[in-house]
Amino acid sequence: MNKYLICAVSIFFAAIAISFADDKATCMANEKAAWQAYKDKNATDFQKVVDKDIRVVSEEGVANMAKELADMKRWDIKSFTISDWDAFSDEPDVIVATYKVALQGTIDGKDASGDYHCGTVWKKEGTNWLGIFHSNAKAQAAATAGASPK
Repeated sequence: MNKYLICAVSIFFAAIAISFADDKATCMANEKAAWQAYKDKNATDFQKVVDKDIRVVSEEGVANMAKELADMKRWDIKSFTISDWDAFSDEPDVIVATYKVALQGTIDGKDASGDYHCGTVWKKEGTNWLGIFHSNAKAQAAATAGASPK
């Protein structure tokens, strides 16, 4: 194979890797921004990083943007910490992210604190990455000691 072709192919794949790293960082920043906006009950900032047609699946069911904005008012989030962030992509305009959130807060005055397993699908719209799908589930306590393994 021609050394110039090898060099061109190498540069091409390096550019893709750098682009994905930049896009992944943008999605992570947007994820934090969405959580912060939700915590602050700031619908305007939330809608800057979440698509108008978002779908959310949680223990409460399936929600769209209108329900998410209504639910935002029910939450009193004291703090959140995102960890275990991971992301992959099979397409140039879609990133799937998974992570954990340690949350302190209440919903409708009831404690909802705990660890949540989360996932978000990000879609590039023009030059912006927007969340189009999100799911979260509260982590369950470990099985009681002495329970028989499956």
